[in-house]
Amino acid sequence: MIYLSGLVGFLLVLTAEARVGNSSELEFCFETKQCLLHDLICKTDNYEARHYDSVNWVSTEETSFFMELALYRAFGRLFEYITGANENGQKIEMTAPVVVKVVDKSFWERGVYTMSFLLPAEYQANPPKPTDSKVYIHKTPDMKVYVQGYGGWLTQFSDKNTASKLSSALNSAGAEYKKGFHYAVGFNSPMTIFNRHNEVWFVVEDDPACSSSEEFFY
Repeated sequence: MIYLSGLVGFLLVLTAEARVGNSSELEFCFETKQCLLHDLICKTDNYEARHYDSVNWVSTEETSFFMELALYRAFGRLFEYITGANENGQKIEMTAPVVVKVVDKSFWERGVYTMSFLLPAEYQANPPKPTDSKVYIHKTPDMKVYVQGYGGWLTQFSDKNTASKLSSALNSAGAEYKKGFHYAVGFNSPMTIFNRHNEVWFVVEDDPACSSSEEFFY
């Protein structure tokens, strides 16, 4: 009994540190048991600023002229990992969100897309090694991001359109953020038709621009 209590306590601490927790804490994350949790820094009419702790992901890269094709190939590779293509043959539950690093490119260039699945809390400390050489474990640093959400499907057009709107809002606010890439973020299964939720993230440089907003403390 003491051992069991200690194990439960350890898992709770691990979950709290990794900020991978119960999906009930996020209204738009309802298809998986665990989701990436955040601290809300501030919220304006055009965007949110959030803080995310450092966490482990399983990732893969794909190059293509079209985002949709790249994501289809990358998703299949990562899905194989969580369904057993790892050194222990372990089945790993899906979490949310799925995050894609999108590097800026012209329409005529091939783009590099890095897709990542969030590892559940119980695998954060010791993720099983992928058997596919194109799949790897990736740790994101503690970071703050500017966020704008949207519904519907995550496509090259919808992502680019939302990223353009968010960057314009940030530029107008005088916000400093990392240029040259952004994150396309999806919270739903490809089979979900209604109540879909996607986001665009830009990584904050310096302190978040929170003027004329509701500010929060974390």
